[in-house]
Amino acid sequence: MGGADGLRSGRRRGWEDRPVTTDSAASGPAAPAPAAPVRRRFAQLDVFATRPLRGNPLAVVLEAEGLSAQEMQRLAAWTNLSETTFLLPPTVPGADYRVRIFTGSQELPFAGHPTLGTARAWLHAGGVPAGERIVQECAAGLIEVRREGDQLAFAAPPLLRSGPLEEDEVDAIAAALGVERSAVRGHTWADNGPGWQVVELDSAEQVLALEPDAALLGSRKVGVMGWHDGTDSPLYEVRAFAPVGVEDPVTGSLNAGIAQWLVDRGDAPERWTVAQGTVRGREGRVDVQVEADGTIWVGGGTVLTVEGTILA
Repeated sequence: MGGADGLRSGRRRGWEDRPVTTDSAASGPAAPAPAAPVRRRFAQLDVFATRPLRGNPLAVVLEAEGLSAQEMQRLAAWTNLSETTFLLPPTVPGADYRVRIFTGSQELPFAGHPTLGTARAWLHAGGVPAGERIVQECAAGLIEVRREGDQLAFAAPPLLRSGPLEEDEVDAIAAALGVERSAVRGHTWADNGPGWQVVELDSAEQVLALEPDAALLGSRKVGVMGWHDGTDSPLYEVRAFAPVGVEDPVTGSLNAGIAQWLVDRGDAPERWTVAQGTVRGREGRVDVQVEADGTIWVGGGTVLTVEGTILA
């Protein structure tokens, strides 16, 4: 990356165009030997937490120029975290840096905790935003990130899909969660990239007691929310269930989608806090603020837990 200036300079080293090697026996001349690994700066952070090991971990590879998409995907699978991000120089005017976001099996256009964790890693590495706010370039477009003291917050991107779920889909989700259909108080699409479906239960206690059937959930990404009784902070509890039995500790994209849903239906205060990760022994706290112009900011603490280099 060469520091903040390298990331903002827009220089690119053609990682998209790296040739894919083929079987030399089938194609004739021997393929060139694989390039030697490059030592790159690496960080791991906890997001939506104020102390280490209490939030959602994220791996960040700085100076990711020269890595192909296949190499990024392989490295993301190796870290065995919910997401790994790769910092690159920006390609569009106005962006401070570009990020690519990978789960262990696919690339995402946008995700919340990777947005905040990547911004923190970039700042820690010496990044300086061109303007008052950090501007991240990702596959979903330009995402603004603002600083408030020690916290970072991203502006919720537009939903790609919203509106109620199909009734047969609600029935299937209720069965997978192990609750009666009548226990589902509300439901919606909240897809800003990952494809979240949301169901609302009456209470946080119901949410915390869930023991979903991963086989019945199938390939769905389901967020569940339930209200805390008699408290303003946290206002409600959230859990996020992904395929193959994965439960995400704290989820920025899901909380952004839920916030947009609550604002649209008139059930949101100006500012509130959400709890997530309780069942997994985490202390995830997501802070949401709605501005007069309708912008929804989703943020929280970010803690650097690992810093060093990686050969990739």
